[in-house]
Amino acid sequence: MTEEPEITPQENPKRKKSPIRETIEMIVMALVLYFLIDAVVGRVVVQKISMIPTLTPGEVLLVNKLKYKFSEVEHGDIITFHYPLDPEWDYVKRAIGLPGDEVIVANGEVTVNGQLLYEPYISAAPEYEGVWEVPEEALFVLGDNRNPSADSHVWGFVPMENVIGKAFAVYWPPTKMRGLTTPDIFANEN
Repeated sequence: MTEEPEITPQENPKRKKSPIRETIEMIVMALVLYFLIDAVVGRVVVQKISMIPTLTPGEVLLVNKLKYKFSEVEHGDIITFHYPLDPEWDYVKRAIGLPGDEVIVANGEVTVNGQLLYEPYISAAPEYEGVWEVPEEALFVLGDNRNPSADSHVWGFVPMENVIGKAFAVYWPPTKMRGLTTPDIFANEN
């Protein structure tokens, strides 16, 4: 009969870890997961009324930070970006004009490159007028609450380098939790 080797406590593979060590490992794992998720998904609180009725103040959005690393901004996307006049502030607006586009607001309607936009999401038709040629590496953005919104019609274009990502969901408050979709703003409404 062969003798079993004696196992010392240091060699025992089933030895329990101390509760302190388990707690530290759990905290480290939680922090690693948090920072990995934070690198991909941002959170932005809607501060102002510029996106009513689509978004209301106090709602918290989830933002896909990687979306525009692999694809282009599309007409109608709800984007977050660093405000060009003070990059400390993050804004939420709808992308209306892309690089090279001509945006015209006249008679309560918005056209892009001669096409009238279908905008079922706005609170009211714009009461201002103007013509904008969107430069390369920039966007023309408008709030869905067109008239009181401070946006590209007031302060100009958003440099592409200021874009944080695409808003894709509202997750707070829980009663208003929903996904955000991008309508086809060139669709014929008839």
